[in-house]
Amino acid sequence: MSPDKLTMMANQIATFFKSQPDADRAERVAAHINDFWEPRMRAQLAEHAAQGGAGLDPLVMAAMDHIRVPA
Repeated sequence: MSPDKLTMMANQIATFFKSQPDADRAERVAAHINDFWEPRMRAQLAEHAAQGGAGLDPLVMAAMDHIRVPA
């Protein structure tokens, strides 16, 4: 999947969780991605984030510490 598509999808998730209580937003973004994205998509997102994460919402970048990336 293209980085632009992954960025759009991850940012939509972050937008939703921004409307939720503040305490654990990044963890909940990560939990959603971990639960619903296939490993290949998570790996592509992690690669994009590692290359600077152009276009990724800061909340998605904060969630990256909690996203399970396949080996």
